[in-house]
Amino acid sequence: MSVGELWEFRDLLIVLAGRDVKLRYKQTVLGIAWVILQPLLAAGIFSIVFGAVANLPSEGASYFVFSYAGLLAWNAFSSTLTKASGSILGNSHLISKVYFPRILLPLSTVFSTLIDFAVAAALMAIMIVIRQSGLHAGLILLPLWLFLLLVMALGVGLLAGALAVSYRDVQYILPVLIPFLMYASPVAYAIRVVPERLRTLYWLNPLTALLEAFRWSLLGHGDLELKYIAYSAVVSVGMLVGGVVLFEAMERRFADVI
Repeated sequence: MSVGELWEFRDLLIVLAGRDVKLRYKQTVLGIAWVILQPLLAAGIFSIVFGAVANLPSEGASYFVFSYAGLLAWNAFSSTLTKASGSILGNSHLISKVYFPRILLPLSTVFSTLIDFAVAAALMAIMIVIRQSGLHAGLILLPLWLFLLLVMALGVGLLAGALAVSYRDVQYILPVLIPFLMYASPVAYAIRVVPERLRTLYWLNPLTALLEAFRWSLLGHGDLELKYIAYSAVVSVGMLVGGVVLFEAMERRFADVI
């Protein structure tokens, strides 16, 4: 695969991305409204469990807004990972009949993630206005945190998608690991509530620094640890490079195995 080859098939990438968006909520009563309802419901549950019952701090914001900000970042990551990892098996009919760079399939899923993110982020903006907290200067770094989250998710998605063709166990393991990873990351709680003896272990999770930085950019609260952000950035790029290398190594066997 080369950049030139991807550019040659750019029209197909656009078609695949558009199809993914159209099929996402086809034959659902509420349609794209689910993009807003899902994080709203999750934020409501987190507010009750972590805010009201566990009485965890929310760093000056309402627990609902605090958890919604975390979910905004987490959903971008998990949605990309889930769709990218299932894109090869989900399009087996295309792979066995037509030649095109297979990597276009996981790449095309990023567009629907960005659309979902934009819709949910608009609601986040409304919440910030209602809170009358004003715009935080760190907001200009928000695209960077989102980019790194998507890079990491795409890298893991490429790895999982390629492996799932030969080892179908992967498609059963991911739905178990992703919720576990969410609770092991500061999505619905701040890193400050983690006991000191476990905090270093939490920072080794490359999602931790990015989630904290993302929430800091939105709300002005959170731990912005530059050394851990740099670590997360390196891991994100490393995952993408590793994902691309493994994907290309296994790509020629897809049509035979699938």
